[in-house]
Amino acid sequence: MEAFDTALLILRIVAGLTLAAHGLNKIFGGGKIPGTAGWFESIGFRHGTLQAWFAACTETGAGFLLAVGLLTSLASAGFVGVMLVAIVTVHWKNGFFILKEGIEYTLILVAIGLAIATLGPGQYSIDHAVDIADNLDGWTGFAIGVGGAAVAVAQLAIFWRPVKSSEI
Repeated sequence: MEAFDTALLILRIVAGLTLAAHGLNKIFGGGKIPGTAGWFESIGFRHGTLQAWFAACTETGAGFLLAVGLLTSLASAGFVGVMLVAIVTVHWKNGFFILKEGIEYTLILVAIGLAIATLGPGQYSIDHAVDIADNLDGWTGFAIGVGGAAVAVAQLAIFWRPVKSSEI
């Protein structure tokens, strides 16, 4: 089990910190929140500033929680949700391969999120230290992870109006 827990720790840290960095970049990088908001509006989201903050906070929070293994299945749900929104709004139309900004990378991140939600955080996690890991993994964890997809669908239904090619 030690190898399993070590592998989960590596996966959680790398995936979590990668997502957190992506969120922090929306806040502190390049165009910051106003630039991110403008980009969200350009791809058809209403209330771009709200969407920019929602994405930045979800990515940052879920990323850090995943990395340390705290509320891991909920963090995984955030991971799944933001990546599904990215797939639908940005990457799907570009096909599969990442070189053409397709779904390849984001789809792998969705799978990582669902896998970690299902497997649980492992022994090297805060969830394990406070004895809640077993309550939030397995099929329960998977269901929580899929809940991230439900949130993504709701967000898209409420806020996203795809830009028609004639509007570009």
